[in-house]
Amino acid sequence: MNIKYENAAGTFYPETKDELNSFLNTLLENNKPDSGFKTRAIIAPHAGYIFSGGLAAKCYQYLDTAVKNVFIFAPSHYARIFGCVSSDYDEFQTPLGNLEVNKEFLKELAIDINNQAFEREHSIEVHLPFIKRLLPEVKIIPILYGCEDYLNITKIIEKYWGNKENAFVISSDLSHFYPAREAVKIDTYTANLIENNETRNFEAEMACGAVGICGIVNFAKERGFSLIRAGLTNSSASTGDTSRVVGYGGWFLYEGIRGEYIKEYLGGFVKELCRKSIESGLQLGNSLPEKYPEVLCENGASFVTLEIQGQLRGCIGSIIAHRTLFTDLVKNAHAAAFSDPRFMPLTIDEFKHTDISVSLLSKPEKIDFKDENDLLDKMVPLKDGIIIRDGSYQAVYLPEVWEQLPDKKLFLASLKQKAGLSKNHFSETFEAFRFYTTKI
Repeated sequence: MNIKYENAAGTFYPETKDELNSFLNTLLENNKPDSGFKTRAIIAPHAGYIFSGGLAAKCYQYLDTAVKNVFIFAPSHYARIFGCVSSDYDEFQTPLGNLEVNKEFLKELAIDINNQAFEREHSIEVHLPFIKRLLPEVKIIPILYGCEDYLNITKIIEKYWGNKENAFVISSDLSHFYPAREAVKIDTYTANLIENNETRNFEAEMACGAVGICGIVNFAKERGFSLIRAGLTNSSASTGDTSRVVGYGGWFLYEGIRGEYIKEYLGGFVKELCRKSIESGLQLGNSLPEKYPEVLCENGASFVTLEIQGQLRGCIGSIIAHRTLFTDLVKNAHAAAFSDPRFMPLTIDEFKHTDISVSLLSKPEKIDFKDENDLLDKMVPLKDGIIIRDGSYQAVYLPEVWEQLPDKKLFLASLKQKAGLSKNHFSETFEAFRFYTTKI
């Protein structure tokens, strides 16, 4: 039996079984996931447990415990390697018991074997106690990479994703050794790229596991999936030292758009948040939650609509995600109640009979067209929200407006008039964008 013995025990995590179990109990209990959703892919940090163990614990609790194999993609910190490598070890040791390697998958992958690259490496090992604790019977497929094209990571995930017995862990910390204020800016920018499935502006300095992150981001983009934030922090949260920090982020893969996840798992919270915002405006108390699901920390755009007995009573929203979704919901709910220029401010008596609905907007996509008829052909009734713009003139209709204006020509003509243009207006600078909404 060829065993890879632990080398990070006693430094990155406790070295005895009892100490480690006790520490894991605390981490798991104090870092509960925001929902009961289960995934087969996560991005999780690999620093010492006192620094990033809480976030890793939260990420791992999203992982589907029914899986039988876990691929771990991690950067090599000590060995200079090109491409991806694995090892010929049969098992990897942890204080909680050994984890068997799925050597059949390694044969299929036909990647180079480099045991030496694993000898001092922690980027895979720190994940193993979490895996052994929560998925004790799984087999692992440990993969280290150095100078590698992220598309090769995408290809491996694509090859094995169809089998629901397979899960994937992307091991990575974020920015390294910046002052905390600067690190927060860098890591927030990195998070926005991940959450928008964007690899084009991703730089190696943003994360030590940038290749793995881009691999899963590209996979998500190709499939129309979303990476949902589990948390974003840095080492100063545990040390108090803000002079030179390391950033940590965690995400889980959702097989759909973010709005669908929020609707299914957090829809009640979102509507209650909007209701509490309006209550604050009515001076019925300021009861906005201090803690809320991490997905609402992502930038997002929303519309909040108020109705009384089926009649519109206010509607205000954002077209572009320019602030956290939590803030956007709070501000738009308040504005729909008290600042919609079409209505007087909502009263307490009216509020008792007010129905609240929320539309979560996707990122707008530009529609390329040759002329107005071409644009009309490309508009999809009941599905597309449409934004038009020409110079300083702009207007938006949510997909729900198609119910009142099902004819494409009448829909576009009305939208032009809403923007302050004539219904027959068209020019070379006229632009149109589509977006989709998830209605709660």
